[in-house]
Amino acid sequence: MSPDTPDTLEMAIVRSSGLDTLLRDLTDRAVQSVPGAAACSITVRRADRLLTLAGSSGLPSGLDQRQYENGSGPCVEAAETNEEQYAPDLEAETRWPTYTSYALSSGVRCVLAVPIDVDGERGAALNLYGVEAGALGKGRDAARAFAARAADAINVALRVERRRESTADVRTALLSRSVIDQAIGILMAQERIDARIALERLRRVSQDHNVKLRDLCTDLVARVSGTNERRTRESN
Repeated sequence: MSPDTPDTLEMAIVRSSGLDTLLRDLTDRAVQSVPGAAACSITVRRADRLLTLAGSSGLPSGLDQRQYENGSGPCVEAAETNEEQYAPDLEAETRWPTYTSYALSSGVRCVLAVPIDVDGERGAALNLYGVEAGALGKGRDAARAFAARAADAINVALRVERRRESTADVRTALLSRSVIDQAIGILMAQERIDARIALERLRRVSQDHNVKLRDLCTDLVARVSGTNERRTRESN
């Protein structure tokens, strides 16, 4: 199958419901686009550690994780050095002995890891696996071209995810402020105190009981709301 065009990758972004879905789609497309590829995964460094964000169907479990645990392997090297790593025949490979023996036992004979430039992340790679020696040799140019297009798509998706996270943070902050204000109002009405004293009391209780102020206020509002609802039912 011929490599995907940028248009089809953009359509993948539109169709996907998030970064995870997009990455899974991209790994399957990579297997179709790169001659000799039997499986694919995408490695990205997040929160100062390497993670496999997605893998194609048919990817043997543990292939990438073994590299992360040992800090050694083609996808680790590609992500950390930003240099392409190619092992045409793992039976003759000497650079990563622990990983090599595991990969061979999983049916993998050759590996190609191509660095990906991802905004805001320190290290990423497109990892391709073949089941025959030299299987990926003729697909290296196609792998590089796909990795470049995948980087564009991943960057778009990451920006969308960050905007969603930012929006969620703002929404959470607004909801927190709202419930705190409600709790302050309840104390003002119950104890006939002003807002400043009510907030100080809530903060003191929060600190004394090691409970987040938002959670304390949420519980107070819920209890008062429940009491009011019961009173309304009883009066009816």
